[in-house]
Amino acid sequence: MEIIAVNKKANDYEIIEKYEAGIELKGTEVKSLREKNVSFKDSFCRIKDGEVYLLNLHISPYRFANIFNHDPERPRKLLLHKREIKRLSGKLSAGGYTLIPTKIYFNDKGKVKVEIALAKGKKKYDKRQEIKEKEIEKRLRSIMKYRGR
Repeated sequence: MEIIAVNKKANDYEIIEKYEAGIELKGTEVKSLREKNVSFKDSFCRIKDGEVYLLNLHISPYRFANIFNHDPERPRKLLLHKREIKRLSGKLSAGGYTLIPTKIYFNDKGKVKVEIALAKGKKKYDKRQEIKEKEIEKRLRSIMKYRGR
């Protein structure tokens, strides 16, 4: 598995479930992804008419393409099983949840896959607590490293 990009903003959410989805792309988009020209800034997923779409994912235009290059921020259809889509739409309609892309990668067969997550937004105090725990863990590691010498 070759990771193309990771959504750093996904840390602002409490991830409930993860799903692997295929993505419907044009040829120039795949070539641009091979060069890792992608940005997750403000990207999210929506369910419309029983299909899942990835919105605001910026895939830069392929530099060697001709006039038939792709639109960088077009909505892209995600490929999931019907039962997964029904499960996700049920959870989303309950409220408080959102669908976010967490990473995009090439699987072992060379296909582009997107990992999407059913997530709930973290409160400000949850984020602070997480930062505090990471700092404590970092200090402990440095102390153990120092004492190990």
